[in-house]
Amino acid sequence: MSSTMPMAAMFTRNRMIGWVAFVFSLQSWLGETAEQKKTATTPAYMSVLMSLMALAVTYLPIFLPPQPTPGGSVATPSPTPSP
Repeated sequence: MSSTMPMAAMFTRNRMIGWVAFVFSLQSWLGETAEQKKTATTPAYMSVLMSLMALAVTYLPIFLPPQPTPGGSVATPSPTPSP
């Protein structure tokens, strides 16, 4: 779950899923036992970093808005009303 939810947040660009993924991965990292540390293939802090990256991706359009595409739909002015 802690590795799937950040990917879902990045794919859908849903901020709520990103925050839930961050909290979930942080809890799993803090609750990791010594035995889990020995047997795990990837460390738990990697899921925390992945969820932070998912949050960065979901908030990226606020800081870097997408550029308009050339040849895209251009808003035409509305005609003036005639009396």
